[in-house]
Amino acid sequence: MTNIGIYICHCGTNIAGMIDVEELARKAAKLKDVSVVKDYRYLCSDPGQDLIKEDIRSMDLDRVVVAACSPRMHESTYRKVLSEAGINPFLLEIANIREQASWVHSEKEKTTEKAFDLVRIAVAKVKKDESLESLPADVIQRVLVIGAGIAGIQTSLDIANIGYEVVLVEKEQSIGGRMSQLGKTFPTLDCSACILTPRMVEVSTNPKIRLHTYSEVEEISGFIGNFHAKIRKKSRGLNPDLCTGCGECTARCPTKVPGEYDEGMGKRKAIYTLFPQAVPNVPVIDRANCVYITKGKCGICKKVCPAGAIDYELGDEIVEEEVGAVVVASGFDPFDPTSKEELGYGRYKNVITGLQLERLLHTAGPTKGEVIRPSDGAVPKRIAFVQCVGSRDEHANKYCSRVCCMHAIKNALLIKEHHPDAEIFIYYIDIRAFGKGYEEFYKRTQEHGIKFMRGRVAEIFEENNGNVVVRADDTLLGMVMENEVDMAVLSVGMVPRSDSAKIQKLLGIATGSDGFFMEAHAKLRPVETLVDGVFLAGTAQGPKDIPDTVAQAKGAASSALGVISHKVLELSPLISEVDERLCRGCGDCKDICEYGAIELITLDSRNAARINPALCKGCGACTVACCNGSIKLRNFTDTATFAMLEAVLGGEA
Repeated sequence: MTNIGIYICHCGTNIAGMIDVEELARKAAKLKDVSVVKDYRYLCSDPGQDLIKEDIRSMDLDRVVVAACSPRMHESTYRKVLSEAGINPFLLEIANIREQASWVHSEKEKTTEKAFDLVRIAVAKVKKDESLESLPADVIQRVLVIGAGIAGIQTSLDIANIGYEVVLVEKEQSIGGRMSQLGKTFPTLDCSACILTPRMVEVSTNPKIRLHTYSEVEEISGFIGNFHAKIRKKSRGLNPDLCTGCGECTARCPTKVPGEYDEGMGKRKAIYTLFPQAVPNVPVIDRANCVYITKGKCGICKKVCPAGAIDYELGDEIVEEEVGAVVVASGFDPFDPTSKEELGYGRYKNVITGLQLERLLHTAGPTKGEVIRPSDGAVPKRIAFVQCVGSRDEHANKYCSRVCCMHAIKNALLIKEHHPDAEIFIYYIDIRAFGKGYEEFYKRTQEHGIKFMRGRVAEIFEENNGNVVVRADDTLLGMVMENEVDMAVLSVGMVPRSDSAKIQKLLGIATGSDGFFMEAHAKLRPVETLVDGVFLAGTAQGPKDIPDTVAQAKGAASSALGVISHKVLELSPLISEVDERLCRGCGDCKDICEYGAIELITLDSRNAARINPALCKGCGACTVACCNGSIKLRNFTDTATFAMLEAVLGGEA
């Protein structure tokens, strides 16, 4: 004989606006084995929780049904209520009458009927629930951070400064990420390197941070508290322990190729460092362009190296690390505008991207801060910025990339300060100056005489003199305008990194419709993923500026610390289990498990499935795949399922 309490939440008008809560309570009170039914305006509040606790103690309730919002929101809250009141927290069921009834229907009477069906199903199931105990799992008190841009750097430093170890992996040969390519930052126009370089140095000198640059994570296995990572440290073509960073090899190398770091606006050598403040300040040999490696000639870098660090035959190294949590801070790629053929990028030399202009404006860039036309090296006198290239576009990316407006405004102002006579036009759809001090910065730019033209650019074409003509629909004047300029700058948006699919597969995390990694809940769990122990930081999760990136990195660090600060974690017992006596070892369950939680073992000279409780997420896919019923999902057995079906079809709980 069970003793069940049912508690119905109004959730303001979220539930009560479309469900007759009083009628629902009257009907629920007639269900078998139900001792008490109460409704409350906000059940998740402290008084609402106290109401449940008091009834459990005074009425000796042994099971509870809460009719409220999604269990994703407050299941942990009500489990804690049961535990504090003295009964097993897994003798709880939540009837989701908000998302599954009130929010999706418009007829109050029928919605109330559906809500009652959901409550009746929950009552039938809670009768079949069993008392369960959480599963203990040891925690490795170390964090893996993937990506060492400003997000990865901030995350690593916050964790390390608390006293925990960090394994920081960066794909490029130096840490710093996209922020290192910037000259100045908006809206304060302070030097990017002045902000970033001290952080980079702090990473390299922090004894708690184990830094792997020019490296990639190749494999991750395990579960929250116990992840195992294999990291490939790619060969630099030299021994980094011997290299002193003197730069003699780079200075004497005769081979020059277009520099990726300068976005193709300058040249680099076949042995090179990304930028002067690179950390570590150790060069890499570009094996595809090194004459010695491709043709067996040259070898000058090895001859001039005073430390004897050059070793062309040096191979990759595999490093294995054990960690308790993972933070993904892999960053973004700029949108490739070659797909927007009407804008002429890749066909006309004087059509460049905002990031290419950024490298021209950088004092350590290929032109030492002088903006020139790529076609002839002349200083442009008329420049057009074209906004929303690849963003807010039904044919590319529907989302706003957030930083493009302010990036263009910043660079326009910098050009104007260097060349006051320059004419600058910014073609925009809407100016989005959303951050602290951004609107004021926008107004300041207008005061400097920069012209803002409202309208989407339809086409850019080239004149015989190398100038380009911007054709746009001016929505303020209501007419099509053509404007001949010396150079056009495309403000390209942010897109997910090209290797995002690899990281997604490694960790099993989800992506949104925009392709960026998806958080567990946009408001309540913005840095967590649906994979326990894996967190997101920075632009890997979506477009954002530097302040928001740093803020999210701090949030990710805090969440990761919430895992590794424990020596033991308690995992959910709502998992599948195998009756090994019945299992015939076919392996169908192993094949269907997305979490790698099932392995086949040898048991009495035959195969049998065994489930790793720490890896199992309780999805139930294996129970469906099992052909002879040897696997059951705790508190979601066939008996419980049939009871739920009988309740809703037969009208009896």
